[in-house]
This record gives sequence, structure tokens and C-alpha cells, in this order.
Amino acid sequence: MKKTCIVTGGSSGIGLSIVKLFLDNNYHVFNLDLNRSEFGTFCSCDITNHQQVTQIISDIAQIQPIDVLVSNAGIHFSANIENTSEQEFEKVFNINVKGAYSAVKAALPSMKAQRNGAIIIMSSDQALIAKHNSFAYNLSKMALASLAKTTALDYASFNIRANAVCPGTIETPLYHHAIDNYCKNSGADKNQTHQDEAALQPLNRLGQPEEVAELVLFLASDKAKFITGSLQVIDGGYTAQ
Repeated sequence: MKKTCIVTGGSSGIGLSIVKLFLDNNYHVFNLDLNRSEFGTFCSCDITNHQQVTQIISDIAQIQPIDVLVSNAGIHFSANIENTSEQEFEKVFNINVKGAYSAVKAALPSMKAQRNGAIIIMSSDQALIAKHNSFAYNLSKMALASLAKTTALDYASFNIRANAVCPGTIETPLYHHAIDNYCKNSGADKNQTHQDEAALQPLNRLGQPEEVAELVLFLASDKAKFITGSLQVIDGGYTAQ
């Protein structure tokens, strides 16, 4: 019987690479996203709607046990605290943190019932370090790291593992959108900015979504059955500096 994996935000970027890799490894993958994708079983879902997230995941659990949850949906927002409005702050936390809370809470009953499960939460290298003009985003990613750690402790007795993946600068549509916004506001050249970003990494390149997906698959597997409550950094050495 195929194992079941739920991925939130699985229609683009890192999430899409995760969906594809789990499909290639014989998982039944459910993709909860607002943007339709041809990969996996698509479930139209507003991750900020707690009731909707709960209902969709509960419906999936009625069909088959949930083996893996990858809480990946998120947005980036660049600003310091003074330039972050209340509305912008709430949007970042509703998507990045509340969305993860809803998904994890909804998946736990199925995992508890089978006394087994793997939860992987997509955090960021900003769970370990601060970056300029990243007040709300940084705060949200640190909160996600905490969610992984507390969930790991609270549900270890059910053999449920929870870990956070902390990517550095990964070349995704989200990355390109952030670079486009920066260049638009600053007048900087995009190609030069892209090269500058790569040069900031000790490995002198950006990470790729497929590389993050491989780490997620490992954490979901029995090969990682003694790993829980951890922050798994995949950042080309950036936070080691």
C-alpha cells in the first residue's frame, strides 16, 4: 500500500519539487494549494482558513492514514518593523505560521492513531540568523522552528517525528519575485544582483529546489527515524560564516 504525503503549497518552487520527488518514490501525494497543479492529487485550499485546512486533511485521513505532512506554504515579505503595517504583519503570520499550525494540528489525529508519522516544516536559515529588512518574515520562520521542536517533544511517545528544514537562498519563483521587487525599488541590475547573491554563499551558487526536496524525503523516511526536533540547515554554508 502506498504511503500518503500531504504537501501544503505544492504547486511551485520547493513545494512542487517535493511533490514530484515523493510521487517518484511511490507516495500518494495530496497538494493543498490555491494554484492548480497537474502533479499529485490537487486540493484547492486557502491555507489561512483553519476550518478549510482541517476539513480537507480530515477528509484525506478518512480515506487513508497520513504518513507524512510537509508544511511548506509560505510567503516572503521584506521590510523593517517600522515599514511593516499591521495588515502586512498579519498576512505573513496567517500564511506562514497559522497555516502550519492548522495543517499540523489536523494531521496529528491520524498519525497518533497509527502511532507513526513524519512532520516536516519548511522554515528558513532565518530561524538561526537575522537578516536586514526581514522583521516579519524572520519572526515567522523562527516561530516555525519552535513549532517543529515543541511538536517533536509533545508527540514523541506516539512515534511521530517533527523536524524543520531551514533553506538558505534557493532559486525559486519566490526568490525571483523578491529580486524583481528589490531591483524595481532600487534600480539595481537583476543579473548583477543575482550574481551578487550567489557570491554571498560559500559554495558560490544558489541552492536548487530539488536539493531541498531530497532532504525532505530523507527526513520522511525510515533512514531518519532517530531524527526529531531538529533544524536541518541547507544553505550552502551561509550560516556557518
